[in-house]
Amino acid sequence: MSDINNRTPIIEVTDIIKHYGSVIALNGVSMQVSAGEVLCLLGDNGAGKSTLIKTLSGVVRPSGGSFLVEGKPVNFRSPRDALDAGIATVYQDLAMIPLMSITRNFFMGREPRKGFFPFRHLDLTHCNDVTREEMHKIGIDIRDPNQAVGTLSGGERQCVAIARAVYFGAKILILDEPTSALGVAQTSMVLKYIHQVRQSGLGVIFITHNVRHAYAVADRFTILNRGQTLGTFGKADIAMDELQNLMAGGKELQQLSEELGGTI
Repeated sequence: MSDINNRTPIIEVTDIIKHYGSVIALNGVSMQVSAGEVLCLLGDNGAGKSTLIKTLSGVVRPSGGSFLVEGKPVNFRSPRDALDAGIATVYQDLAMIPLMSITRNFFMGREPRKGFFPFRHLDLTHCNDVTREEMHKIGIDIRDPNQAVGTLSGGERQCVAIARAVYFGAKILILDEPTSALGVAQTSMVLKYIHQVRQSGLGVIFITHNVRHAYAVADRFTILNRGQTLGTFGKADIAMDELQNLMAGGKELQQLSEELGGTI
C-alpha cells in the first residue's frame, strides 16, 4: 500500500458539490483512487453514491469542487469525455441487449470494420476471436460468441461488461453494485475478476451496499452519508462491523437489535 500512496492518483476529487436547484445531492465529497487499487464506496440509500458515479463518469457536471485525473484538472461535458480519459463505468443494468450476441454486445459502438468505402463492413471474424480470447482470460469458456448474451448467467454478463471496459483501455473501472441480485457462485466469479483486474494495474471504484463483498476485495473504503464523506479507511484500520455501523448508522441498528431482542 505504501507504493500506491506514493503515486499520483488516477482520480482525485476534493470537496465535490452538486446541487439540483435547492436539493443538495453532494456536499463536499473527497476521495481518490490509484492504479492497482480497489476503493470501495459504501453508503446507504440516499448517501450520494449514484450522483458521485454520474459526476465521475461525465453524466452530470459538479456545482463546485476539484476534479483531477492523473493530476490534471478536468471538466467533463459528456460520458465520452470520461471514456477518453480512461474512466469506464459498468452500471447495474449493464447496458446490454439480451437478444444480441455476446460479440455484438462486447463491441457495441466500437465495431471494427474492414474493406473500402462504400463497401466497409463489420469484421465479425476478428470480433468473435477477440471476444472468445478475452473471456477465456477470465476463465469463461464461450463455445459460440454468437449466442445471445441473455443466455449467460448474471455473473458472466457482469464479467463480459467488465472485460469490455478493460479491453478498450480503461484506467479506472467504476462498478455500480456488480454483485447485487447474484447468487453465491456468481458473486464469487465477479469478485475474483475484480481482484484479477486490480492485479493487472487498473484502479477500481467498487460501489456496494454489501460490506462483506467490499471487505473481500477492497484496499480502502470511503463512507458516504447524506452527500458527505464520513471518512476513508484502509482495511487494516477498520473492522467489518465498524464499516457496517458507519455505513448504515450504528445507533439505529443497535436500537433495532434491542427492540427485536436479537442481533442484526
